[in-house]
Amino acid sequence: MNNEFHHSQNYQKFNEYQFINNMFFGAKKTETIKVDNTSIKDLELVTKMSQEFAKTLDLKETLQTSLEVIIKRINAQAANIFLIDDDKQNFQCIASKHQAYLEDFEIPITQGVMGKAALMKECIRVGDVRKDVREIAEFYFDLDNKTNFTTYSVLCSPLIVSDECIGVIHCLNKKTDNKLFEESDRKLLETLSGPAALAIRNAKMAKDLIDKNRMEKEIEIVGEIQKTLLSQNIKENFPIAGINIPAKVVSGDFYNFSELSNGVYGFGVADVSGKGIKSSLLMSKASSLYRCLSKTNFSAAGLLDILNTEICETTSRGMFVTMLIGIYDSNKKELTLANAGHEPPLIYSNDGNFSNFEEAGPPLGIAPKFKFKETKISFSNSSMYIFTDGITEIRDAKGNMLEADGFKNYIKKYQQIPNHERLNKIIEDIIKSGRIQKDDLTIVAVDA
Repeated sequence: MNNEFHHSQNYQKFNEYQFINNMFFGAKKTETIKVDNTSIKDLELVTKMSQEFAKTLDLKETLQTSLEVIIKRINAQAANIFLIDDDKQNFQCIASKHQAYLEDFEIPITQGVMGKAALMKECIRVGDVRKDVREIAEFYFDLDNKTNFTTYSVLCSPLIVSDECIGVIHCLNKKTDNKLFEESDRKLLETLSGPAALAIRNAKMAKDLIDKNRMEKEIEIVGEIQKTLLSQNIKENFPIAGINIPAKVVSGDFYNFSELSNGVYGFGVADVSGKGIKSSLLMSKASSLYRCLSKTNFSAAGLLDILNTEICETTSRGMFVTMLIGIYDSNKKELTLANAGHEPPLIYSNDGNFSNFEEAGPPLGIAPKFKFKETKISFSNSSMYIFTDGITEIRDAKGNMLEADGFKNYIKKYQQIPNHERLNKIIEDIIKSGRIQKDDLTIVAVDA
C-alpha cells in the first residue's frame, strides 16, 4: 500500500515537471500515456448507471436495476440492498437477488458487516467469512441458517448521500473457484455505490411525495364525504341550524337534525376525542349510526345507550365521543335532552338572560353499561346553542380563551338575525377578531 502511495506521488511530480518543461521549453516529443482498460470500462459503467437511473423515479425499478448492474460487474453470486429505518433503528431488506427470505428479517444497525460499513461510511471486504473474527463468523452462520444460503466472502458498501448513510449494498460470494472477493472488487463496489445511492434516494423521495399526494387526496375525499353527513340548513322558518368549520381537511365534530313529525324535531351534536384520520373515521361512524337510529328511536337517552354500547365494543382504547341529543316539540314548547359528557348548552331567553343545562353522563365509549338519563325542560321564546369545545377554547394572540362568557357576547350581538345567517356571522366575527383556530368549530342553534 505504501509503495503504491509513493509511486502515485512520484508519478504526479513527474507530470508536473513535464507540464512546466513543455510550457517553457517546448515539447520535443508527444508521449502516449496508457490508461488501464478496466478503469475506462468502469468509468463508462458508472456513467451508464447514472443515465439509466435518471430515466426512472420508480423505487422498485431503481433497486432492481442497481442490483442487476452491480451483480454483473462485481461477478457476485448474490446481492441485496438494505435501507435504514430511522424509527426502528434497523436495516430492512427492500431488494434482493439470489438470496431468499431476507425480507422477513430486520437487522439492528449495529450488527454485522452492514453495521460497521454504515458506521465507518466506507466499503468493507470480508475475504473469508470463516476465518474472520468470531462476531462476523457467527453473524453469517446464523443468517445462512435462516436463508438457506452459504456465505464465503462479503462486500458491503454504505449508500451515502450528503454525508448521510441511508443503507448498504451487500454482495455475497464471487463467482470464482474459491468464491472470495479481492481488494479490487471492494474498490469497484465503492465506486458503483455512489450513483446507486443517489438514484435510490431520489426514487425514495419521489415515492414519498407520491404517497403524500395520494394520502392528501384521500383525506380530501374523506372531508367531502364528512360534509355530506352534516345536515343542510333550511333557510325559511326552520327552528334548527348548524355550522361546522374544520381546523384541518377532516373534522372530528358532527351535527345532525331533522323533523321527526309535524312540529317535532330531533338533533344531535358530537365531538370525537383527538384529531386526524382516526378521529374522523370514528366521527363518520357515530354520525352514520345516529342518522340511522334517530329515524325510528325518538328517545334521547335510548339513542345514547345504543351508541355507547356500539362505540364501547368497537372503538380503539383511549378514544371517546362527547354527545348531546335532544328532541324539540314545538307543539308542547318542550325540550328533551340527554348529555354524554358534552359541553353544557347555553339557553338564551328573549329577556336577555342565559341559563345552562348541566346534567350529563360520561362520554360515549368509556362506561359500557351506563344508562343515560333524559330531562324535559320548557322551551319558549328562547334559543339554545349547542357547541363543541373548539368554540370556547379558541385563543387570542395573548393565549386567552374565548370561554362561555365570551361566546355569550357574540350570541347577543347577532341574535336577531335568522339562525342560518346568525351562525355564519358568529364564526366570521370570532375568526376576524384575531383568534387562532386549532380545533374544529361547531355550533347548532335551536330557536323556539
